[in-house]
Amino acid sequence: MTSIPHAPKPAHPPDVDQDEHDDDHGTDYGITDREATLQARHQTETLGQRPGSLVIRQGALKPRLYLYSYDDTTFAEAQYERYDDLWEAFRTHPELKHWIDVRGYGDLALMERLMLDFDLHPLQMEDVLGDYQRAKVDVFGDNRLFLVSRMTDFTDELEIDDDQLSVFTGPNYVITFQDDYDDCLEALRNRLRGNFSTTKRKPSLYLAYALTDVVIDHYFPTMAAIGDYLESLEDRIFSERRERRMLNRILRIKKDIVRFRRLVYPERDKISEILRLPDEVMPEDIKVYFKDAYDHSMQALDLAESYRENISSLTELFLSDQSNRMNEVMKVLTIISAIFIPLSFVAGVYGMNFQREAPPAGANPLNMPELYQPWGYPAVLALMGLMVIGQLYYFWRKGWLTKQR
Repeated sequence: MTSIPHAPKPAHPPDVDQDEHDDDHGTDYGITDREATLQARHQTETLGQRPGSLVIRQGALKPRLYLYSYDDTTFAEAQYERYDDLWEAFRTHPELKHWIDVRGYGDLALMERLMLDFDLHPLQMEDVLGDYQRAKVDVFGDNRLFLVSRMTDFTDELEIDDDQLSVFTGPNYVITFQDDYDDCLEALRNRLRGNFSTTKRKPSLYLAYALTDVVIDHYFPTMAAIGDYLESLEDRIFSERRERRMLNRILRIKKDIVRFRRLVYPERDKISEILRLPDEVMPEDIKVYFKDAYDHSMQALDLAESYRENISSLTELFLSDQSNRMNEVMKVLTIISAIFIPLSFVAGVYGMNFQREAPPAGANPLNMPELYQPWGYPAVLALMGLMVIGQLYYFWRKGWLTKQR
């Protein structure tokens, strides 16, 4: 047996100075995301097939097999290249509790072997390989459970990445399936490696709760990363000059928050359904822990609702700031226009050039005598300058020249 090093994916806010990335991808707000594309592709591949048909979607990773075996006092873990070796290790230790961790779906024969050896329902295995199910719980066989959860992470690409975690429970085992090699479950593995783990002393059904609880707990660093990013956006609204880039950021994070809420709501409903299961399926002593997980899911939902309100306020703040900037521009243009309108009037009057002298002799008494004054031109310029000074003084007294804060 070999120890398996592993590091969970961190949830952290991305650098808000990714200008090039924003400009390249900011207009993709309405484009179908990766999960929806995979879902549509998988549905197309399985179109017309009978229910329960197993289809490996294109691009699925080669499976990696891990076995964690434990009881109150012992723990062993190993990674297996061959399924037969894992199956033999599982069968030879019926006195232990086992966690069979399958990462990657890219082997149809292996999936069929697992389905037959552990008597998994074909419809549920179809949901596993589909990899787009909402969080849910099903009861099958001898009061065994099939649970689906969505693991989340806030990535550097300014979006929420979610992966499906499928869990099957048995008398002395739990089987998990996921399509990626990385996950958020390393904390649980470390707890199993510890000498005083509660999970090792509880029945295998408790491990199913622990998996669900870790997934829900990982919602909080995801939401914390989103919250930090929202604060960064709020700080930059008043200094950001590229309006399209900032608006795209706000729209993208709004999309992610809405998507996160769609992930958490089914998780809450799943746990609520687990709490309503009869005691022969879900013992009361395990339900107590699921009640705690239910509380955590409600807290995650409250955070999502709070951030949804924050992003709405952020949008209003951005639009208000843009309106204020536009008002400042219009104020400057209005002041300039107000200054030049009377000047244009004076220049227009003295630019009419009606003749004072009327040929062959005489004068037109109603025409401008100033045209023939030796100081007429400087006098008109001085008059226009006094008009500008007077207007600026008036605007200053009214406070129109002061920038609004």
